[in-house]
Amino acid sequence: MTPSSLRYSKILQVLSGIVVALALVLPAGYADASSSKQGSSAKRPVAGKQSEARKQAKPRAVQRKQAKVRTKSQRKQLAHKAGTRKVAARPSSAAVHRTVASTRQSVGQQLGLRASDDPLDLNSSVALVVDQSTGEVLFSKNDSAVLPIASLTKLMTGLVVAEANLPMDEMITITRADVDTYKGSTSRLAVGARLSRGELMHLSLMSSENRAAHALGRTFPGGMEHFVQLMNLKARELGMTDTHYVEPTGLHSRNRSSARDLATLVNVAYDQPMLRDLSTSLSHEVHVGKRTLTFNNSNRLVRSSDWDIGLQKTGYISEAGRCLVMQANVAGRQLIMVFLDAAGSISRMQDAERVRRWVEMQAVGSLQPQG
Repeated sequence: MTPSSLRYSKILQVLSGIVVALALVLPAGYADASSSKQGSSAKRPVAGKQSEARKQAKPRAVQRKQAKVRTKSQRKQLAHKAGTRKVAARPSSAAVHRTVASTRQSVGQQLGLRASDDPLDLNSSVALVVDQSTGEVLFSKNDSAVLPIASLTKLMTGLVVAEANLPMDEMITITRADVDTYKGSTSRLAVGARLSRGELMHLSLMSSENRAAHALGRTFPGGMEHFVQLMNLKARELGMTDTHYVEPTGLHSRNRSSARDLATLVNVAYDQPMLRDLSTSLSHEVHVGKRTLTFNNSNRLVRSSDWDIGLQKTGYISEAGRCLVMQANVAGRQLIMVFLDAAGSISRMQDAERVRRWVEMQAVGSLQPQG
């Protein structure tokens, strides 16, 4: 074989190798491309299925979201209801106070007395202002209405004890019998505390201490029943025909009287120096065991420089509303004031202030009876 034929043969071998290589490579490329196209075309239907799945899943997601919204709404509604129940049970807000007042009306409110108008626009359902020296009625509003009097009762309790001339230094022990079973009220005088009769009188008249007043009646010679009888006998003796007592604290709503009767009681109690001093005392400390307790006057007006109060007593139970009786010197006149069934903790004090200003304004002229 000639060199040229050998060269030609080698060229053919190279070309055939290239062809074989191309034959091997190109189908694989085509297969890859084909499979790639098939894969992409196969993926499209899958994507379509996924799209349909998402479309089907979307309502479920919306449903879950709506359910979550409903759950939140329900929780808010439940929280609102719970909050409403809590607010209804709370006595600290004004709205709750009105709710309680509507469900537990005072006797005066039940009788429609709070709807009564008067020239001074007083809050109290019942009011009476009398000149102590002359007996002249300067102002009256429902003064014959017979209502519960709450702790105004303690003024008669103090009067009966004072007139009995019992030893004021005699020690008395607070017992379980003195614990309030009518209203469940609390006391700073624990069972077992020992105080003198004079201290019990002081706390009863100044701070309206219920256990102190009950202990005074319980330890009275003859016992509690006899003591209450003496309270009612004293009322009859004074001509207080609208008045009746069943116990010495005023916690029971059957202790009742009228403004006219209470004005009579204030006038008589004022003659007792002990009652004047103790009821107008600003504060008092008592030593109970190892403790020293400070009690303050329940009537803030005794601390005011605008007032010259000779005797006073406050009272409150729900059936009676806020009550106040006072003897005071106003514009040079000795006056007796009675306020019953006021709504709100300071309303009776505001009524007293309004009467005082009215009397002072009228002092330069002729003061005409009102009411």
